[in-house]
Amino acid sequence: MTLKILNLIELTLAHLQGKGWGSASIKKEFSSVSSLLSKSPSLCVDIGGNKGLYTEEILRNFPLCNVVIFEPSISNSNLLHSKFSKNANVTIEQKAVSNIDGEATLYSDSDGSVLASLTKRRLEHFDIAFEHSEKIAVIRFEDYWKSELGSENIDLVKLDIEGHELDALNGFGEALKFIDVIQFEFGGCNIDTRTFWQDFWYFFTENNFDLYRITPFGKIKITKYKELDEFFLTTNFLAKRISA
Repeated sequence: MTLKILNLIELTLAHLQGKGWGSASIKKEFSSVSSLLSKSPSLCVDIGGNKGLYTEEILRNFPLCNVVIFEPSISNSNLLHSKFSKNANVTIEQKAVSNIDGEATLYSDSDGSVLASLTKRRLEHFDIAFEHSEKIAVIRFEDYWKSELGSENIDLVKLDIEGHELDALNGFGEALKFIDVIQFEFGGCNIDTRTFWQDFWYFFTENNFDLYRITPFGKIKITKYKELDEFFLTTNFLAKRISA
């Protein structure tokens, strides 16, 4: 009983710091995002759009914003086309974003699952089997940014691609210098992909970004790397380009 109480206290204190607070509220997440944007956004990119809830929140706050959604799942892509069919500001790309161009396999526990990943995750300890798969197209974002977006400035990129966020970031190339704010997830998926918070810390600090963690009370700035922050429950972070 004592151990259970201590575990509950530990988790509660972690959540108050934003660790493992993850997907508690898109509205609260986006409030933290909005506070970092340099201006009212005109172009946002939703990488890992799933069923479009994050894009809906962007448009609820900024209805004139153009949004590009990347969602490789066939069923989710069809749903997105139906959901946003009357909004000319939304572009839907049935592709995954990574550090390569080509073809890959999308694994999940069921069709259209929010858990879908380019890695076949080991989740037997949760009684979840990753037995569903489909072949998908993968691209480097830098190539798309140049060919389809005309190398425009991007106000916000949201990355939620189940453990492959760092792969995607490594494919941003020159585009990274033209992005104001990036929101990304870190958590259990990174156990399967063997990526660590340290990898993100060095990637962003070396590319001239400040880092923040989203908490129930808003964002908190992270000023140094700590091993205590290697917390493998879903946590949302923000990277803000440092003005020259």
